[in-house]
Amino acid sequence: MQTIYKASGCASQETPPKQCDEKSPYRTITSECNNLRIPTLGASNRPYVRWLPQEYEDGIDLPRGWTETKLYFGFPLPSARAVSNDIVFFPNVNVTDDPFRSVMFMQWGQFLDHDLDFGPSTTATLTFMKGIDCFQSCVKGPPCFPIRIPPNDPTKKQFQCIPFTRAAPACNGGYAIRNQINALTSFVDASMVYASEDVWARQLRNLTSNLGLLSVNNRFKDRGLDLLPFGTPQGFPENCNITNRTAGIPCFLAGDNRVNEMPGLMALQTLFMREHNRIATELKRMNPQMNGEVLYQETRKIVGAMMQKITYTEYIPALLGESSALPRYRGYNDSVDPRISSSFTNAFRFGHTLVRPTVPRLDNRYQVLSQTPLETEFFATWRVIFQGGIDPILRGQMGTPSKQLRQDQLVVEGLRDQLFQQVARFGLDLPALNMQRGRDHGLAAYNAWRQLCGLSQPRNEIELGRVLQNSQLAKKFIQVYKTPRNIDLWIGGVAEPFIRNARVGPLLACIFRKQFQNLRDGDRFWWENPGVFTPAQRQALSQASLPRIICDNTHIREVPRFIFRANQYPRNFVNCSTIPRVSLFPWKKGS
Repeated sequence: MQTIYKASGCASQETPPKQCDEKSPYRTITSECNNLRIPTLGASNRPYVRWLPQEYEDGIDLPRGWTETKLYFGFPLPSARAVSNDIVFFPNVNVTDDPFRSVMFMQWGQFLDHDLDFGPSTTATLTFMKGIDCFQSCVKGPPCFPIRIPPNDPTKKQFQCIPFTRAAPACNGGYAIRNQINALTSFVDASMVYASEDVWARQLRNLTSNLGLLSVNNRFKDRGLDLLPFGTPQGFPENCNITNRTAGIPCFLAGDNRVNEMPGLMALQTLFMREHNRIATELKRMNPQMNGEVLYQETRKIVGAMMQKITYTEYIPALLGESSALPRYRGYNDSVDPRISSSFTNAFRFGHTLVRPTVPRLDNRYQVLSQTPLETEFFATWRVIFQGGIDPILRGQMGTPSKQLRQDQLVVEGLRDQLFQQVARFGLDLPALNMQRGRDHGLAAYNAWRQLCGLSQPRNEIELGRVLQNSQLAKKFIQVYKTPRNIDLWIGGVAEPFIRNARVGPLLACIFRKQFQNLRDGDRFWWENPGVFTPAQRQALSQASLPRIICDNTHIREVPRFIFRANQYPRNFVNCSTIPRVSLFPWKKGS
């Protein structure tokens, strides 16, 4: 029983937190003790918060759509793959460039998401009853919830289903309604750099010296600069070396297990590991008496603050538009619940609509070196090692416009039909997985979320056409769903027209605003909260920017000042010498 208890994750979920050290100036790795009244609030391996009650087919645990004949508002739910085929698919010969956002805008969103939430799948991938493997079979039985492939499917009709394993449930003694676990800390704290579990966090550190550094790769360098170490967290597959068997390059290890999914993610993870080591080295130079533990913790605190500053002053305004910006910060409030909501984890997957069909690598004059198809880049760590390191990838993100989210161009085929095809049995469908995941989490349908946000709830095709400002698209929705009341949150959210200057419609803007405000106001260690940093340190941190971090940790010498905007070279680029630096002088002891 103990073995099962540990394997299911229940042991770590139900361990009462250790006694909180209220005087400690540092976050714990798991974020326990951030809230001193309820020490587990926002900590890793705890359940998501619910803003609306779960909606399961049996009221407790079975996802909507489990029984294919069951009717909702008079109609059966369509297969998530059918919705993807009918509404998401577009022949992406040409995608429309976003005239105002860069690829880095998309990439920061994914990097940030990997700081906030990860819902691990059930530890078992075999059905509990018959021992059938969820990846090999289309039998429906806990924890397998396969996505049925329609008989007229354009590319997958030879298969019956897309495999899907349900998210691990929170442990609740078997009585309460099913909820899911967030394996990460909820806070914006750079946990994707440092990890959200103590054992993993120690694995990432260089404990051989007393310098507070993170581990680096001991086999390869990037033109003299450090790369992430190789390794996979316990229990995760080594997918990377099979993307190029002759190169045989393993996966990189970082604080989040998804680091190897995309080259842009590998680049940002590498960048922030280097930034940690740069700051720690500088602090040691200024404070020779500081030991490794203090250097590590002080640096981690600074990097977390930079993550917050960049996200809240640059990324969120680019996401929500200035008019939907958050209210001014008024200090920490321990009655604000900072936990990530189940609806946010689903809605924030809107970023899949911004991904381009190719990965651009640019040279130091911002000319194209290569444009490789996205589907050949998943888990391809060998490309970072042998195709110029992270600089060409970062330049590609700064010098290329993001894909524009349009109602007739939702998600490119590299994600909609060929996801992870190099390491899976066949290409997966990310939009279908997003919708299936929403059902798995028991998320209410689109209209319920519109109601929560004080928005109208369309009841028929005409009203839906008004909300979407597109009668043709409304018609497609009704053809596949039969009623607006059954539309899944993710697809309904990404189909809405943008609010002014934003990159999302009213529903997603409402969910994001609420979540980001809670993350800020309910974080005791928020960088602007008086007492977390000295006034001089806060003043220094207000200079933090992503372009400066790139200047300090790569060979790149020209960067855009506004990195999330669509920037053209050389017009919108400046020399690194003009980008302000964060002075570390306020961290000099005795200064």
